[in-house]
Amino acid sequence: MSGLAKNVYHPELPPQRGGLTEGKASVVDFIWPIADLPRGPSSPYWAVFLNQIMNLIKMTLLTGAVALGSSISAHAGPKVIIQTSLGDITLELNEEKAPKTVSNFLSYVDEGFYTNTVFHRVIEGFMVQGGGFELQKDGKIEQKKVKDPVENEAKNGLKNKRGSIAMARTNDPHSATSQFFINDGDNDNLDFPSFDGWGYTVFGEVVEGLDVVDKIADVATGTKGLHARMGNQTMERPMKDVPTENVVIKSIERVKE
Repeated sequence: MSGLAKNVYHPELPPQRGGLTEGKASVVDFIWPIADLPRGPSSPYWAVFLNQIMNLIKMTLLTGAVALGSSISAHAGPKVIIQTSLGDITLELNEEKAPKTVSNFLSYVDEGFYTNTVFHRVIEGFMVQGGGFELQKDGKIEQKKVKDPVENEAKNGLKNKRGSIAMARTNDPHSATSQFFINDGDNDNLDFPSFDGWGYTVFGEVVEGLDVVDKIADVATGTKGLHARMGNQTMERPMKDVPTENVVIKSIERVKE
């Protein structure tokens, strides 16, 4: 797998009394029944009673804080749907961990850049790559013009695990533009620092349609002539691992929620 990686170009309050059920406490577990308490604040039992009340308050506040924290951490990022000739893939993007990369990707999405592009490099068990070559009316597959590259954010802690989406690039760590790949396996050799001190920036993951990724990864591939861009011109070059039958990206659009 390491040999393949080098070719990625167009690549988580204890109970105070008993009586708990399945670890859940009720008010009865933490406060003695009022009828059982001797009357008068001078009774020693009042101190125990008040202590139990304080424990209940603390537990309530702690539970609320944990719930709030979970709600914040579970905040969903923007989603996009990739409509392909083999089915749809829904991605959730992590703009918190990879803000520049997500912004760059969404700028291409909003412009309709990915319409009629193809998955031009497919290696089963490794990844499926697309987002840079467009299928022309005459059947020719031609690399599109792109904007300025985006800064490498591979140090963000996100992993190139199966189902994650990352940016493809050249040997220059900061050369990613429009091309991306979806990991078809766990490729930790692409994580920071990888083999070049940088790695490949993960910026989201598949939340629906992983079976479609598998379908794409399972297509027959071979060597095919693609028209790679050299400045303002293109030149046909033989490329390996190209699907024999085109896997077309019909569109990539934001999911409206």
